[in-house]
Order: sequence, then structure tokens, then C-alpha cells
Amino acid sequence: MKKIGLAILIISCITFLAACGSGSAEKTDKIKIGASPTPHAEILEHIKPELKKKGIDLEIVKFDDYVLPNKALENGDIDANYFSTVPYFNLQKKENGYKFSNVGAIHLEPMGIYSHKIKKVSDIPNGAKVVVSNVPSEWGRVLNIFVKNNLIKIKSGVPIDKATFDDITENPKNLVFDHSVDPTLLTSAYENNEGDLVAINSNFAYEKGLNPVKDSLMIEQNDSPYVNIVATKTSNKDNKDIKKIVEVLHESKVQKWIKEKWGGSVVPVN
Repeated sequence: MKKIGLAILIISCITFLAACGSGSAEKTDKIKIGASPTPHAEILEHIKPELKKKGIDLEIVKFDDYVLPNKALENGDIDANYFSTVPYFNLQKKENGYKFSNVGAIHLEPMGIYSHKIKKVSDIPNGAKVVVSNVPSEWGRVLNIFVKNNLIKIKSGVPIDKATFDDITENPKNLVFDHSVDPTLLTSAYENNEGDLVAINSNFAYEKGLNPVKDSLMIEQNDSPYVNIVATKTSNKDNKDIKKIVEVLHESKVQKWIKEKWGGSVVPVN
């Protein structure tokens, strides 16, 4: 009887230890990341199964504007965000005093210039109206597209990510830049023919069924500094789970998937 009791005790201990081991192996850390719906949230959704294998339960919080993701990060509602370009990120830190860190460059969304009326750059008429975002950090990238297409010139020595419309020195076609429109409304401006040309970020273009590579009259080149990043609070920049997420986003198979899904309109970087 003593032997039977001892055997039962040993089996019970083994079962208990096995259960404990199983529980620790399945433990996951929850991370909340705020992201623009397209392509950011879609990319994060794609890597969720891989992150699960690495012990990370990723929750994606979608934002449709450029202000709330940083406010949510500052307030601690999310652990990181993935939506902004480097120049916008730097501008927001400067203007709002955010103590944020860039923890990884992920992709570039080339900005496109769209037109219902104009089919060739050479056909842009004198005095054409160009509708542009009211976000100052994006003005330089718009101007750079026009510079690259020999439509304007800007002051020598001005960094392109800091250029404004006041820096235009030559404008032979007398283009009129209207930079008063919220970026979320640029696709509506295009649909309603509010300008001869409309500069639209690729994420908003995709949401409205536009393909930046196929549908734009002019498109930003891949050497642009306007790379989209993952950001977090500086106090959290060494978080091992956030580092793992960035590592997975940089994996070759993920970057290949990004290229194939968006056909070159979303360009992975690392």
C-alpha cells in the first residue's frame, strides 16, 4: 500500500510539473500598436501569427488621422505606433515635447500626384492648381516631386524635408499650390476635381482604390527620406517585445510579401 501511495504521489507531482511547464510555454505578452489602416495595420495583421510563435499577442488599434496615434502613445493607451514618416515624427516631437524614439524604419509609401484631366507632365497648363496637405512636414516631399520633374526650383542648400512653398525660386508654369487641405480629405479633393493636380499619400490613395504606381501622373522616388517608422516612448525603447516586432517586420519573407501585395507602391526598408 505504501508503494502504491508513493507511486500516486510521484505521478501527481509529474502531472503538476508538466502542467506548470505547459502553462509557462504558452504564456504571451500583450502589445498594443496604433497604426493607420492601410498599409500599416494590414502589415501588422500579416505578422500576427509569427509574433504569436514568439510569445507576443499583438493588438492593433487603427487610427484614421495623424494626431491621435501620438496622443494615444503619450497617454499610455498603446505601447507603440506605426504610421508616421521620419520628418513628421521629428516635427511632432519638437512641437509637442514628446519623449518618443524611432525604433525601426519599416517602409516607404511613395507619394503620388494625381489628375483626372492631365495625362502627361508636359501637358500641365500654366497656372495649374495643385492641392496639397496642410501638414508642413509633407510640403518638402511634394516640392521634391515637382523639382525632380523640372517644374520648379527651390533655394539652394535647403534640406528637402524642411522646404516650404516660400523656398520656391523658379516656377515657370506659375503653379498655384493650395496647402490648406487635411490629408484625410485629399482623395475627396481629387474625386471632386478641386484641383488640376492633387498630392495624395499612398495609404489614403489605396483606401480609395488608387494604385500610386499605375494611377499617378508623378510619383516620389525611392530615395525619399519620408520613411514610415515604428515609434515608442523613449523610456520603453529597449522593450524586448517591441524589438521582436521590428525584427519580424524586417524579415525577408515579410518584405517580399509587402512588395508582392502592393506591387511596388509600398517599398520595404531596413
